[in-house]
Amino acid sequence: MKKVKPTTPARRHMTVKDFSVLTKKEPEKKLLVPLKKKAGRNASGRITVRHKGGGHKRLYRIIEFGQERLDTPAKVIALEYDPNRTAFIALLEYPDKERKYIIAPHNLKVGTEIIFSEKAPIKIGNRMKLKNIPVGTVVHNIELVPNQGGKLVRSAGSGAVVLAHEGKYCHLKMPSTEVRKVSEECFASIGSVSCPEHRFVNIGKAGRSRHMGIRPTVRGSAMGADDHPHGGGEGRSPIGLKHPKTPWGKPALGVKTRKKRKPSDKLIISRRKKKK
Repeated sequence: MKKVKPTTPARRHMTVKDFSVLTKKEPEKKLLVPLKKKAGRNASGRITVRHKGGGHKRLYRIIEFGQERLDTPAKVIALEYDPNRTAFIALLEYPDKERKYIIAPHNLKVGTEIIFSEKAPIKIGNRMKLKNIPVGTVVHNIELVPNQGGKLVRSAGSGAVVLAHEGKYCHLKMPSTEVRKVSEECFASIGSVSCPEHRFVNIGKAGRSRHMGIRPTVRGSAMGADDHPHGGGEGRSPIGLKHPKTPWGKPALGVKTRKKRKPSDKLIISRRKKKK
């Protein structure tokens, strides 16, 4: 984590990630595709996700979330920045010179050799089936359905812990503290995700938020009565409700939104603990 010089009042408390661990190189051209911006709009052009739009132009890096090449060792030739995710990415090169990007685990070094296999050494970056990973190991990029690619634990600094093996399921403690069952046949990568300091980054100024494609969020109480349930009134008024609501009149803050009788309920051993 680096603190920038306070050249302006806005930059006084700004912090940035430490990019010194990255390799200074251009991204791999064959693994880049254009990324069209949607600004939070669906196919009909309606805004379905608010507060999105603008931002710097980006190219998408094609990431290998699964394990297309099993039992073939690959060498880490670069650690790179990815503007589309919070974690860093690593560029792998196989013996036949094919290259692929993966999510970089924390403490992965350039020059390290890693392998994706059903059973592999317990080493940072290696990827294998959960049934072969010992209890107490930290894992990331975990599959939910065998051979469908990693879906869980992919954000910066996150990691799940293998708690137990029971029958055809592995018990994992997720970063949220939820404990759930995942099929033993699913693959997972060893180690936690890179860039753990991401959660401490201070954006510092509004312009940096706009570069990231985040548009301003207006308080409901600052709106008119016909725009938000919290709006209206003379001066600085309270919201006039017993409990806060969303702009569409639904209860907000602390209300459970998970569907009842969801099929995956049977796989959750204990729900996440509430933050105090």
